[in-house]
Amino acid sequence: MPQSFIYLDINDNKAVITYLKAGEERAFDAVYRYYFSRLCGFCSQYVNEQEEIEEIVQETMMWLWENRCSLMEDLTLKTLLFTIVKNKALNRLSHFEIKRRVPQEIVEKYESEFDNPDFYLSNELFRLYEEALKQLPAEFREAYDMNRNQHLTHKEIAEKLNVSPQTVNYRIGQAL
Repeated sequence: MPQSFIYLDINDNKAVITYLKAGEERAFDAVYRYYFSRLCGFCSQYVNEQEEIEEIVQETMMWLWENRCSLMEDLTLKTLLFTIVKNKALNRLSHFEIKRRVPQEIVEKYESEFDNPDFYLSNELFRLYEEALKQLPAEFREAYDMNRNQHLTHKEIAEKLNVSPQTVNYRIGQAL
């Protein structure tokens, strides 16, 4: 069945919003085509990478479609779209600034540890390992220690602890 043609004056804000609220995809397509490049140009004032710019504009258009039912007919669509793009671009910039700044703050805070990162990491990992071992039940910790540190077999551990090799296997498995 052929689709009926709708005439849409993109500058008739009330009509555009009425069509959008009705779920008219052709109206959305017209809005998208009319505003996409304009919004990308506007967004480029805030964001440098073309891929990021297009992503922000795309997110804005998705927002428009997903929230079309809550649009108010006396709303200026042009102002709304440009405001959303601006806010998304500024949010993206502040997010990137935080991502850039936080690692630098960490470096400054732990600079002495980073002078020898292998030493820091091995100490930190060993500390976490010791902490985890302390949380194990005594019988699990004992079987694990005998196997990993004393290099005893399951059978040897079983004889020392007076339990079956299956019990030793279970305890080591639980410890791991």
